[in-house]
Amino acid sequence: MKKPTKTILITGAAGFIGSHLADRFLQQGYKVIGVDDFSTGQPENIKPLAKQPLFNFFQIKVEDLTPSHLANHSIDVIAHLASPASPVDFDKIPEHIISVNTIGTRSLLNLARRFKSRFLFASTSEVYGDPLVHPQPETYWGNVNPQGIRSVYDEAKRLGETYTALYRRQYKLDARIVRIFNTYGPHMRLNDGRVITNFIKAVISGQPIPIYGDGRQTRSFCFVDDLVDGLTAFLTLDGLDGQTINLGSDQEISINQLFDVFVRILKKPLAKKHRPLIHPDDPKKRRPVLTKAKKLLNYQPKISLAEGLVKTLKYFKVI
Repeated sequence: MKKPTKTILITGAAGFIGSHLADRFLQQGYKVIGVDDFSTGQPENIKPLAKQPLFNFFQIKVEDLTPSHLANHSIDVIAHLASPASPVDFDKIPEHIISVNTIGTRSLLNLARRFKSRFLFASTSEVYGDPLVHPQPETYWGNVNPQGIRSVYDEAKRLGETYTALYRRQYKLDARIVRIFNTYGPHMRLNDGRVITNFIKAVISGQPIPIYGDGRQTRSFCFVDDLVDGLTAFLTLDGLDGQTINLGSDQEISINQLFDVFVRILKKPLAKKHRPLIHPDDPKKRRPVLTKAKKLLNYQPKISLAEGLVKTLKYFKVI
């Protein structure tokens, strides 16, 4: 007898990571309900998904999603990925960022209670702030400025984690938290103000590549397909309720070294221009401890930075 098709609700489905996750679950035979208000999600990201019969979409704020919208559905899994996450958004739509991660998270947790769904809250490496512990394990509580420009994202995500942990304790939900580190790849917004898209935008426009500060700050860049592998495992494996897990790449590189990688890939000289840091709370170092992900999810990033950048540059028609 054929098993009934499972349904996953993905918020932020038109966003960078959400659209890739929706596509992966459709490939695995799930019904996918996408939710996005297009505040930062891009309609073109879901155009291919909309052609598939197992995909349903609601253009609505997460905070306004109610059981009546989902009356004809059963929801097995909720993946809450909705949130503006780019530095350019922090001082443009700060209240929206706070709301979707707090009020929106609580609303979705109540939906998970109603439908008896598994729940995943997509948190971020930003909860570690400008870390005093390096690399960052899940047990580290972070070093966050609660009043800085970045705090509308950092602290909102921290409160989203608090809500998720509370609902698991109080209502026995199968609730999980993933802390996502720097991710890149197709479907990113070219104007999102992140390091890799800043580099690509400069290359396209023929401008010097901007490097904020001295360029010695480090990041660990994960290609989106590798991240989605980890997210899919975390969402589908049983026995992981209550877990908080880092996902990303543990290959650390400085921004200056990233510039050198671009030069090697593009095989031409590139100009660069150092600029003052926009946000003084910008983390100086970032690299996840992936021990839990490797043990519990059998997670291992497979795509090298150079390989992933080539795929990304091809998506943006740079090469």
